[in-house]
Amino acid sequence: MNEQDFFNEKQELKKATFSCPHCRERTEYEVRWLRRTKKQQAPRGANEQDRARFQKSRDYMVRIDDMLACKSCRRRFDIPSSQSVVFI
Repeated sequence: MNEQDFFNEKQELKKATFSCPHCRERTEYEVRWLRRTKKQQAPRGANEQDRARFQKSRDYMVRIDDMLACKSCRRRFDIPSSQSVVFI
């Protein structure tokens, strides 16, 4: 079974404030996240190992954007936080 069989996926925009490392301008940006919510039931055709993995799984979010473009100087920079997965 694939992980997409266990979860419903939906894209979301979250606002976060970052400062550009080049021009030091602090601005609010919209960062794209992929929210994965656990389905109500295990998918059909799942064996015992897949059912056990389904029971242990939980909702989480994965950050899609790795880089942002500064709104004032237009240079690209990496998102400084190392957190790219958030459990809900």
